[in-house]
Amino acid sequence: MILHISPSRAFPTRIAASRHLLSEASYSDDDTFPRHEAVDNTAAACTAHDYYVVELPPHITPHAAAQDLALHYDGPLAGLDCHHVFRTDDVQHGYNHIEAVKEDLKRRRRKRELGADKEHVLDHKLLAQKQELHKRFPLVKRGAIPFPPEFLARANSRPELNAVPELLEENKRIGVNLSINDPIFLEQWHLYNHVEPGHHINVSGVWEQGIKGKGSTVCIVDDGLDLDSDDLKDNYCAECSWDYNDPGPDPKPRLSDDHHGTRCAGEVAAVRNDVCGVGVAYEAKVGGVRILSKVISDADEAEAMTYANQKTQIYSCSWGPPDDGKAMEAPGVLIRRAMLKGIQQGRAGLGSIFVFAIGNGAAADDNCNFDGYTNSIYSVSVGSIDRKGLHPYYSEACSAQLVVTYSSGSTDAIHTTDVGQNACYSNHGGTSAAGPLVAGIYALMLEVNPKLTWRDIQWLTVMTAVKLDDQPSDYQLNKAVNKDFSHQFGYGKADAWAMVEAAKTWKNVKPQAWYYSPWQHVNHDIPQGDRGLASTFDVTEDMLKKANVARIEHVTITMNVEHTRRGDLSVELKSPSGMVSQLSTARRRDEANAGYVDWTFMSVAHWGESGVGTWAVIVKDTKVNEHSGKFIDWHMKLWGEAIDGKDQPLLPMPTDHDDDDHDMLLPTQTATVHTTTVAVPTETGTPLGNPEGHPERPVKPTATPTFEAIPPIPTPGKGEDKVEDLSDVMPPTATDTSSLLPHPFPTFGVSKKTQTWIYGSIALILIFLAGLFSWMLWQKRKKQRWGRSDYDFEMVDHDDADESAPLASNGYANGGTGKRKKRGNDLYNAFAEASDDEVDTFELGSDDDDDDVESPSEGSSRDAARGDMTGRHERYRDEEPKKEGLNVD
Repeated sequence: MILHISPSRAFPTRIAASRHLLSEASYSDDDTFPRHEAVDNTAAACTAHDYYVVELPPHITPHAAAQDLALHYDGPLAGLDCHHVFRTDDVQHGYNHIEAVKEDLKRRRRKRELGADKEHVLDHKLLAQKQELHKRFPLVKRGAIPFPPEFLARANSRPELNAVPELLEENKRIGVNLSINDPIFLEQWHLYNHVEPGHHINVSGVWEQGIKGKGSTVCIVDDGLDLDSDDLKDNYCAECSWDYNDPGPDPKPRLSDDHHGTRCAGEVAAVRNDVCGVGVAYEAKVGGVRILSKVISDADEAEAMTYANQKTQIYSCSWGPPDDGKAMEAPGVLIRRAMLKGIQQGRAGLGSIFVFAIGNGAAADDNCNFDGYTNSIYSVSVGSIDRKGLHPYYSEACSAQLVVTYSSGSTDAIHTTDVGQNACYSNHGGTSAAGPLVAGIYALMLEVNPKLTWRDIQWLTVMTAVKLDDQPSDYQLNKAVNKDFSHQFGYGKADAWAMVEAAKTWKNVKPQAWYYSPWQHVNHDIPQGDRGLASTFDVTEDMLKKANVARIEHVTITMNVEHTRRGDLSVELKSPSGMVSQLSTARRRDEANAGYVDWTFMSVAHWGESGVGTWAVIVKDTKVNEHSGKFIDWHMKLWGEAIDGKDQPLLPMPTDHDDDDHDMLLPTQTATVHTTTVAVPTETGTPLGNPEGHPERPVKPTATPTFEAIPPIPTPGKGEDKVEDLSDVMPPTATDTSSLLPHPFPTFGVSKKTQTWIYGSIALILIFLAGLFSWMLWQKRKKQRWGRSDYDFEMVDHDDADESAPLASNGYANGGTGKRKKRGNDLYNAFAEASDDEVDTFELGSDDDDDDVESPSEGSSRDAARGDMTGRHERYRDEEPKKEGLNVD
């Protein structure tokens, strides 16, 4: 059971969204989402309280929980079973009510107060989390990126595109044959390209079969949808739509920049009429859920991701954390639960389909594996290519990327619908525009085969993707599915014809199964430079058989790495077959000193592999600098198809404590872990080359080679020893890193030339410090000598003073100053001039006796010769005066 919390109606949107007042939310007979007739939609209701979401065990009722918590019950959280909403009487900023109740319960039980020992809702290890309106990070639309002025000037001055006559005629024929009279249809090159042959989604043949998306519904989770647009209203699904920013049933664009969602919706389901163009599935229904125009709570977002999930098949999400090369963010546990709930129960158990734009941060070295939405195994992550099939400068390269499709670049963009009754737009772009095209293709697939599960959709995407043969990239052949994989293009571009044809006869895969490895404890410093630190783990056939895993689909690696500059790190995963996934790449803008803390990376590069053999995780500290790090631990999860799907259980809901078992020792059979320093190349997140028509982007120099051919890591047979040194199975480094000096001196993981510079710099620094210390010591001694010489000179002046006033001129009469001299004079005079009483008392002898006593001038001369006036004063302070001839009778 888990307790979540939702604040000052941090949750404001939720009140109006899907919950009736208190617990009166009602549900229709055939749907799992609430009706909205009696919603309190006032601003006061949204901001007058703090809200808490609590997951309750079956035997505790919400009203009993409200009594235990001293809160008011506000109703169930739509979309998540056993999750309920509670509220306070007023807003309590900076105060967590449930935490206070926990502390009070502990206090009462310590004091053994009456009734304190009875069962309490907080006895069930609930997770308390007050929902806040302020998100951990902003959700950013992944639309077209502003181009540099010089690029815009070049694009605007370009000559008109020259159509290939035969292709233009074919494009016109398609329009006539399908009665498409939309005015910008011929400009929608992504549907049929009559300038660059073959560079379109290949959908016209699907339409001519009568397959246009009928019966499918796509929800655009974004900044709204203009339901009054003539190009959308006939396909608008009102019951699939909701506004979580300005609570209500109509997700209309209300802000000046609320255009993004409408443009995405036009790509999917713009109506065939005489307005603008058409969508990929122009007879499908399209709904809108508005969440991007204001900050929302996790609870609101969780509801949005499951909204009307029995009527909506596909959720198109062209947004995520900032693509700035610095952010590393993931959805909260409520949102992760909502997505899993959609996967397990959406579409009557077939699973909701989540399509995410991969991100526009490639020019900033960003990578979609730093985005917890795009690297989720439940997401189809889509990247971009432009109208020439080139990789645009913005589209991120990533091991979680499944497929690419067309978007902006090469002096053109996507032509679609805009906000307004009959408004069109010709500059829609970024990966935001790629995702909805794939969502539209999925709508066509579900028309011909509505029984496809969410994993069937992913399998079909992999198996039908078309490789971009004319584009250089880091292609690797995945022999398990006989498909080439690239971190820039995934498995290739989406082809609507191929995907729909394959869907017609596709046999559903068996349910999902999974295998979790134990935590592998490394705790080893990471060498800097071209070398990497590798930790290996053996997966046996017996392990996967016991886990009921037949073959792999997704691989996730959760890891902990300490480092003082996160952007210096890169991580690679090598499977038993030799396929390499670049889980993360170095990011020049990422200055965070947090490293990786229980962060999960994902790869689809190993799709279809058996998983049996040695897996290697390689962590690199790519920069030789003052920053350093340590590889702490990691564990692997293999997700795939079940061997026997009949009794395969559903995956439990995630919690915030899923990765708390780092130190739990589990039997691993023959599995062991080894660490070694190996040479592994590093790929950057920056796209290759600079295709014509794109603005200039930074070129990142690479000092390490890429893989030509990667040999598989041999798997030891039963009873064989593990390979400690991986130098025979890992590619050799391009740099000689042998030690310049004897063994005790480190190599820093760099070449001899670099070691020479390092040790030479250290030697110069030590020489400088030694010289500085010697100079400071000489200055100190010189100052001491000058102090003594100055003091002696003053004593010479004193010798020339008036004998009748032997001390009156000592330093002060000649303009001198000094506290020590004044004190010495006072002491001297105290003995030099005795009072009459003292003479009478001691009855001093004759003048002859006085001759034996030193005169002041004689004493001064002697002290001056000795150079120590202080010694003289001390003598007078500590010794009795000499009294010869003293008469004591």
